[in-house]
Amino acid sequence: MKIISVSRRTDIPAFYSEWFMNRIRDGYVRWMNPFSKAIYQVSLLPEDVLAIVFWSKNYQPLLPHLDELDAGGYRMLFHFTITGLLQVFEPRVPETAELTECARILSHRYGAEAVLWRYDPVLISSVTDQQYHIGRFTDLCSKLERSVKSCYFSFAVFYGKVLRNTQALKNETGIVCHDLEMDDRIALANTLAEIAADHGIEMLSCCGDYLLGDKIKKAHCVDAELLQRLFPDMVGNLAEHPTRKECGCYESKDIGTYGTCPHGCVYCYANTNAQAALRSCDKHDPHSDVLGLGGRSPRIL
Repeated sequence: MKIISVSRRTDIPAFYSEWFMNRIRDGYVRWMNPFSKAIYQVSLLPEDVLAIVFWSKNYQPLLPHLDELDAGGYRMLFHFTITGLLQVFEPRVPETAELTECARILSHRYGAEAVLWRYDPVLISSVTDQQYHIGRFTDLCSKLERSVKSCYFSFAVFYGKVLRNTQALKNETGIVCHDLEMDDRIALANTLAEIAADHGIEMLSCCGDYLLGDKIKKAHCVDAELLQRLFPDMVGNLAEHPTRKECGCYESKDIGTYGTCPHGCVYCYANTNAQAALRSCDKHDPHSDVLGLGGRSPRIL
């Protein structure tokens, strides 16, 4: 039995809900290793799935399918990224009011502990400085109070892909994205944590152990202990299996494919080219058993 991650690599609930439900109905999915390109098969039968951990910026397309997933007996958690950033940074993310209402719907249905709010990343720029984030975060906490119990966050990491995107943004708009000195990051994080606490929300640092303290705890984004607390009938022995430095995640199987998310976010590390990701989404086959491939997969391990 496995925890299924849906998905760190692309936004399946927002853009591929039909594909995902076809995989649920067929009882299996195949996924491609992003490095070796080998294809592996994973069962999605309820008896083989400990839980599904979703990741999305927009759960609205998944909402009509929740009755079917519930009827199948699937246990689910919902990482929900809501940053309220300007559209220039997140060009295809819906309006914040739509997302906070969607979070309330999920929370009413599954409980506030099952909806894991992500204010992630904290992107510092010439138009989103520390004061911008304090104001935006305060507003979001007010809207999400009682709908969520936790907020997962990290500061933007300027990988090579992100540097290319932010440089292109600067060339087009004059907006400069940049990092903060460590002391400034710590100060801002603690300010956000104080605001969150005022609204009954716990702050959890994702891959940023230097931020940990009385106000901020370590994130376990795929959290077997949380799942076992929410679903006492869940049986399975899982070990922590970090995906990068200071990650606190437990082992899971991610079924997504890099280079397929059309959101086009400036800070995205999962797409090499935003236009290529759009084309991939446009031509994808909802009946394929591998996301991003047409038809049936040719090689299975």
